[in-house]
Amino acid sequence: QVQLVESGGGLVQAGGSLRLSCAASGRSFARYTMAWFRQTPGKEREFVATISWSGLTTVYADSVKGRFTISRDNAKITVYLQMNSLKPEDTAVYYCAADPGGVKTTLNYHYWGQGTQVTVSS
Repeated sequence: QVQLVESGGGLVQAGGSLRLSCAASGRSFARYTMAWFRQTPGKEREFVATISWSGLTTVYADSVKGRFTISRDNAKITVYLQMNSLKPEDTAVYYCAADPGGVKTTLNYHYWGQGTQVTVSS
């Protein structure tokens, strides 16, 4: 069983930065693929970034490539999403997800957090 708790969301001006954190519980965290997704009202949840258990493989959505960085600290059982050069269209609820399988950009992750709101003002 893995429980995920996101933090670090908030209000920021366009061009600014935020770092999201996702604290996980569970002994097997170090073997889980981790990911970030986001969702706005009326839209489907969309993939943002994912990282393999080793941290050696990362995949990003085209919309965030070059601006966002996903990383993990297995000792602290935490995964991060550094978001730079934020745009109003990045406004969404951001969700952390975990899965024992390999990296993937689809929604079929086994565990999900409750989400944290990110709002980017123009």
